[in-house]
Amino acid sequence: MGKLFEEKTIKTEQIFSGRVVKLQVDDVELPNGQTSKREIVRHPGAVAVIAVTNENKIVMVEQYRKPLEKSIVEIPAGKLEKGEDPRITALRELEEETGYQCEQMEWLISFATSPGFADEIIHLYVAKGLSKKENAAGLDEDEFVDLIELTLEEALQYIKEQRIYDSKTVIAVQYLQLQEALKNK
Repeated sequence: MGKLFEEKTIKTEQIFSGRVVKLQVDDVELPNGQTSKREIVRHPGAVAVIAVTNENKIVMVEQYRKPLEKSIVEIPAGKLEKGEDPRITALRELEEETGYQCEQMEWLISFATSPGFADEIIHLYVAKGLSKKENAAGLDEDEFVDLIELTLEEALQYIKEQRIYDSKTVIAVQYLQLQEALKNK
């Protein structure tokens, strides 16, 4: 990877260390020799899962997102545990949030969510061969979600209505839209 316009860290001060994120302030030397401050959120990373049923419905969950002060519809996702293989996290989150299991979990892409201030990387997977699992693992004690299954057309409408509002889910829907277009070409 290139380091064009690299900023050299002079000093790091950790401001907060929580259950999910850490916040630090770095003093940096800019390419022109001047100095500046950078506020950085450290995040362990996450996974997200594109799952489509045999009936061609996209498996999603609706949940309240406190930073946005509203409920939004998202693909299943979750935080990586320290040292955990993202594929294992994806399998677990699919089951916990939706009750589905899959025959195959294929990596699609990894991307930075907000590189201007955070180091979070989301690993996006595609689940294939879905089936409902009896006695599926349940949600975490602080998670409350409703399972929703949408057609591609409904998902696109939800994006217009901002009911789907997060980047990982928009990317997932656009990926499925592109796959559909390529299939019909």
